[in-house]
Amino acid sequence: MKVKVLVRNPDDYLRETKQDIHKVPRNYDPSLHPLETPREYTRALNAVKLGRVFAKPFVGNLDGHRDAITCLGKHPQRLSWLYSGACDGELRLWDVSRQKLITTVQAHDGFLRDFSFSHESSTLYTIGDDKLIKQWKSDCPQGSDLKAPINTIVTNSMLTSVSHHRSKPYIATCGDAAHLWEHSRAQPLKTYQWGVDSLQHIRFNQIEENMLAACGSDRSIILYDIRESSPLRKVVLKMRSNSLCWNPMEAFIFTVANEDFNLYTFDIRNLNLPLTMHKDHVSAVIDVDYSPTGKEFVSAGYDKTIRIYEVDKTHSRDIYHTKRMQRLTCAAWSLDDRYIFTGSDEMNIRMWKARSGDKLGIVKPRERAALQVSSKLVDKFVHHPEVRRIHRHRQVPKHVYNARNEMRQSHTAAQRKDYNVRANTKRPKPVVPEAAKIVVTETI
Repeated sequence: MKVKVLVRNPDDYLRETKQDIHKVPRNYDPSLHPLETPREYTRALNAVKLGRVFAKPFVGNLDGHRDAITCLGKHPQRLSWLYSGACDGELRLWDVSRQKLITTVQAHDGFLRDFSFSHESSTLYTIGDDKLIKQWKSDCPQGSDLKAPINTIVTNSMLTSVSHHRSKPYIATCGDAAHLWEHSRAQPLKTYQWGVDSLQHIRFNQIEENMLAACGSDRSIILYDIRESSPLRKVVLKMRSNSLCWNPMEAFIFTVANEDFNLYTFDIRNLNLPLTMHKDHVSAVIDVDYSPTGKEFVSAGYDKTIRIYEVDKTHSRDIYHTKRMQRLTCAAWSLDDRYIFTGSDEMNIRMWKARSGDKLGIVKPRERAALQVSSKLVDKFVHHPEVRRIHRHRQVPKHVYNARNEMRQSHTAAQRKDYNVRANTKRPKPVVPEAAKIVVTETI
C-alpha cells in the first residue's frame, strides 16, 4: 500500500530565535506579480531621492599648516596615519581617526616637493628645494623618529618628485632628468635623459615593479624600465601633464592629469590613442590618485573642485566643493576605500567620504541589506528619465557653472565649423576622433 505524506522542513518556516523575522514563502513567478516593476520603479525613485537628501560628503578638516599644502602620503601599514608636506618645508603626521596632529618636523628648507614610502624597510623618503633626499623612520608608534632623519643624500640639482620601488631598495627621482638610486649609495645608479629640460612627476608601477613613468615639461609622458640603460617609449600630448598614477589592479593602465582641463587613461601597449578621456573640470587638473580597488580615481583641479571618476566613464560621478576651499594642490584616496584626502592653497587638509551617501559608524545587517537592495534598484532604473535626472544632478559653484557653459558653447561652435568645412569641401579629410587629437607624436 502506498501512502502519500507531506514533508515540511522546519528550517523553512521556523525562526531560530524570537528576535528573527518570520519567514514567509514567496513564489517568484512573474505572472503572479503583475505590479512588480511599477513597485520597484517607485522604490528606486525614492531611493535616489533619499540618496541626494543624505549626501553629505564632508567629514572634517586638519588645520595647522602655515603654508600651502604640496603633497599628501598614506602610510602603507597604518590606515589612520596621514603625512602632509607644505611649501615651508614642514612635514606633519596626522591621526585622521581622531583628527589630531601626532608630530611635526621642519624637513626641508623651502618647498617640500614630494615623499614616498619604502615597503621593505618602513622608512619615508622626502625631497625638497634644498637639493636633499632625506630618509626618515616611519614605523615608530608615536612618530617620534621624525625628529631627525636617519640618512641624507646631497644631489646636484633640485628634485621635483620621488617614488619608491615596491619590493627592492630602489628609489626614483626626477628633476633635470630621471635618476635611479639605491639605499646604500650616495650617487645614482642610473640616469635617464631623453631630450627634455625637466620632469615634474615620476611614479613606479606597483604591479610591473620595474616599470617607471614620468611627466615632462615638453608635454611628454616617458616610460622607463630600470633593467634597461635607456628610456623605452615617449608620447607627446598637446598640453603638459601635471601628475600621473598607475592603476593598482591593472598593470598596463595609468591616468594622467593634464593642463587642458581633462584626464587621460592610457594603455602602455598602445599609446597612439587614450583609452578614455575624462572631462568635466573647467581648469587645469593638478593631481590624480586611484582607489585601492582600481575601479575609480579622484582628481584635484585648479577650479577649486574635486571630482570622482569611474575608470571607463567620460564624465565624473560626483563633485565635491566648499565655499572656503581654494585651488587644489594634491589628493589621496585612503587604503580602505572609504575616504578621500585633499590639500589646497589655504593650508587645510580636508577629509571626504568616497561615496557621499555612506553612513559613518556601525551599520546593522538589516540596514546594510536594505541599502544594497536600494542600490541595485537604482542601477536597474538609472536610465529612466526621472531617475537619471535626480541621480546626475549636482549643485556646482557659480564660476564652475558659467565656465562649463562657455566651454560647451565653444565646443559646439568648433563642431559646427568642422561640419560646415566638410559639407563644402570636395575632398574632405578623414574624420579624426576627439581622443585621437590629443596625442601629437609617439617615439619608441
